[in-house]
Amino acid sequence: QVQLVESGGGLVQAGGSLRLSCAASGRTFSSYAMGWFRQAPGKEREFVAGINRAGRNTYYTDSVKGRFTISRDNVKNTVYLQMNSLKPEDTAVYYCAAAHYGLGQRPQEYDDWGQGTQVTVSS
Repeated sequence: QVQLVESGGGLVQAGGSLRLSCAASGRTFSSYAMGWFRQAPGKEREFVAGINRAGRNTYYTDSVKGRFTISRDNVKNTVYLQMNSLKPEDTAVYYCAAAHYGLGQRPQEYDDWGQGTQVTVSS
C-alpha cells in the first residue's frame, strides 16, 4: 500500500498552465508504475498519462498529447503532471494512482489512489 496526496489544482484560464504533484509515502515508490486519471461530472474516470517505474517510458491519451507531460522523481517520491495549453474540456478532478503490477490505462489496473485535485479551466 502507498498513500498518495495530490496538489496543484486550481482555476486557470484557457491557454494557461498548471503543474500537478502527487506525493507518495513509503519506501517502495520506485517499484510502482504511476498514472494520472481524471473524472469530469457525469463522466467515467479516464486515463490521462502513465509512466513506468524508472520514468523512461511515458504514455498519454490522445487528447493531451503534446500538451501534458508526466514525470517522476524517485528520490522525492513524487510524480508530476505538467499541463500546458489547457482547454475547458480539461476541467475535471485529477487523480494519481499507483500500479503494483504493469502499466495500463484502465482504472482497475491501479491499486492505490489519491483523493484527487480539482482543475477548472475557464473559457
